[in-house]
Amino acid sequence: MKVCILGEGLTTLVLAKALVNQGINVHVFSDLKIRKANKNRTIGITRDNVKFFNENILNIQKLLWDINKIEIFTENLNQEKILNFENKKKLFSTIRNYELLNFLKKELNKNKLFKAKKKLNNFFQIQDNYNLIINCDYKNKISKKFFCKRIYKNYNSFAHTTIIKHDKITDNNTAYQYFTKRGPLAFLPISKNETSIVYSVKGSKDVNLDYFIKKFNTKFRINKINKHSRFELKSISLRSYYHKNILAFGDLLHRVHPLAGQGFNMTIRDIKVLINLIKFSLDHGLGLDESICEKFEKKVKSRNYIFSNSIDLIYEFFNLESKIKNNILGKFVKHLGKNKIINKVFLNIANRGVQI
Repeated sequence: MKVCILGEGLTTLVLAKALVNQGINVHVFSDLKIRKANKNRTIGITRDNVKFFNENILNIQKLLWDINKIEIFTENLNQEKILNFENKKKLFSTIRNYELLNFLKKELNKNKLFKAKKKLNNFFQIQDNYNLIINCDYKNKISKKFFCKRIYKNYNSFAHTTIIKHDKITDNNTAYQYFTKRGPLAFLPISKNETSIVYSVKGSKDVNLDYFIKKFNTKFRINKINKHSRFELKSISLRSYYHKNILAFGDLLHRVHPLAGQGFNMTIRDIKVLINLIKFSLDHGLGLDESICEKFEKKVKSRNYIFSNSIDLIYEFFNLESKIKNNILGKFVKHLGKNKIINKVFLNIANRGVQI
């Protein structure tokens, strides 16, 4: 069995590792350019996804920093805490993008089933050479031809990221989210003396990130703020997940606002479904073909759409809260968060996604 993956980056490599673990030949087509690693980017992986990743893809436990508490504040209530989520063991874990990328590359290059190839000029010439083609590249000709129908939203915002270095905190395991008047600002610990910053700011590409970090920071004695980076924020939900034996995947399928840290987690859940479908098919001698794509779409499309819109709803709620002059919405959320049942439901959805 041979699978072709189009694209580069984290999703491509994670998917490739999951597939070679099933004994499948995987060829990845990308431009193979050596790109300078962005060392300011980090991701959060939920407890359930960490378990799946370690057991079925690659054990990354040594690269993870566990978070067992999340505190949420709003500027409308003078930075008063409105929500609190806690698990004594772990809520989620943070990891540096470039460290995970390098670890995956190292492990894949050891595997004889994996081959990295140059980007194709004419993909259609080799289409029949693979049982499945998985497209993770939203810029190529395949995407423009078969996967251009989508539900699209431009937030007119940019996510600004950096890492702060601060005095050592032994129990640096609490994440902080501030809903400011310009957008959500997250402090995500990644070690005893380092914390990742993600500030999603409405409007201008340029923002004095150092100023806002210092304004809302009440927990850390900062020694250094690293160089900043930024990326544009958009929401995308693809209308059709496949064309014949070509399956869209990753950011091409869905892109969400980073306020809940769920983009990569949605992709991991998709990988889990896809691998289970492939494993079932191979175990029953059915092979890999277009039917895998069809079954995958039926299983994940609805729940991905619901989950994506739930994140957008949270964004719009706090966006409205920042526009109005009273603090009724903030107080309502604070009151709601005190309900243990509702709090538990929120945690389960954040950990496992929408279950249908």
